[in-house]
Amino acid sequence: MAEKLKIPYPILVEGKYDRLRILDIVDPSTQIIKTDGFGIFKKNETAALIRALAQRSRLIVLTDSDGAGKLIRSHISNLVPRDRLIQLYIPQIKGKEKRKAEASKEGTLGVEGMEHDLLRNLLAPYADGTGVAREANNPLSKTDFYIDGLSGGPHAADRRDALAAKLALPRGMTANALLAAVRLICTYEEYLALVERDEDA
Repeated sequence: MAEKLKIPYPILVEGKYDRLRILDIVDPSTQIIKTDGFGIFKKNETAALIRALAQRSRLIVLTDSDGAGKLIRSHISNLVPRDRLIQLYIPQIKGKEKRKAEASKEGTLGVEGMEHDLLRNLLAPYADGTGVAREANNPLSKTDFYIDGLSGGPHAADRRDALAAKLALPRGMTANALLAAVRLICTYEEYLALVERDEDA
């Protein structure tokens, strides 16, 4: 059995089953905070805790890749400065969690339904620091997205969806959300290869 990951950042998830799934992968010392789904919109103490944690550390946000997950993620982004968040995304995979009688409204798996290896690969860069280092040294910017037709153009949303698919990210991401995710996942050179742009052009 693989050694559990020691993640130095608190992880925000939606519910208790998501938390249990993450605990299969990370060391018990890792702080995992539940939003209780849409409960975060009503619970002032949860919002206060997130703000307090963000003053001491960056936070990993790992919600489902459905409409509800996007709303919760957006709300968290409004609670604290965006640069205090590490936005991680699970792919949109059709299916149903074993414990549920029916699939979700959008018919996709949530965090609790993801394979251990997928979640481990998603979180591992933040155990050894490579994820943060990659982001800090990545010059990818909004200008690149504009040059490559990922923002500001009539087909930008389709182009973003195509890039998201290559990276196993959910469809329908805004330009800002996709930019933040790509800066975490890829080096600048890897990004250029994905969009098939000649760096010297």
